[in-house]
Amino acid sequence: MFEQVEGQVRNYVEWLRLLVESLGALIIATGVLVVIVALIRHLLVHRSSSFIPIRLAFARYLTLALELQLAADILSTSVAPTWERIGKLAAIAVIRTALNYFLSKELKDERASEEPALKKPGGGGSVPGAKD
Repeated sequence: MFEQVEGQVRNYVEWLRLLVESLGALIIATGVLVVIVALIRHLLVHRSSSFIPIRLAFARYLTLALELQLAADILSTSVAPTWERIGKLAAIAVIRTALNYFLSKELKDERASEEPALKKPGGGGSVPGAKD
């Protein structure tokens, strides 16, 4: 009886993991589409302005997707924890956390460097997908 329930729980968690991983991939795909549209608009309209707002918008999508991918890995390991899976999760968590940290740091630095330029008269406009 216990094994049957445990098997069902594992199946549900694996489906949830697949859903979370798919959502992460969908967010990356959405970010890529937003960047493509923003780049086309940039090339047609804002030839002399910076690409930084476009990069910041894409970094937001990547950061969210990384969080979802890490959550999917945690779900996978929580159902059937073996030392091998725990070790892989630890390595993946460190890599993804480091990527997320540096992406967030770059976002913060870029945003800080953009703010003075945006406050100047004629400091440029906003880019679709970039948060103000």
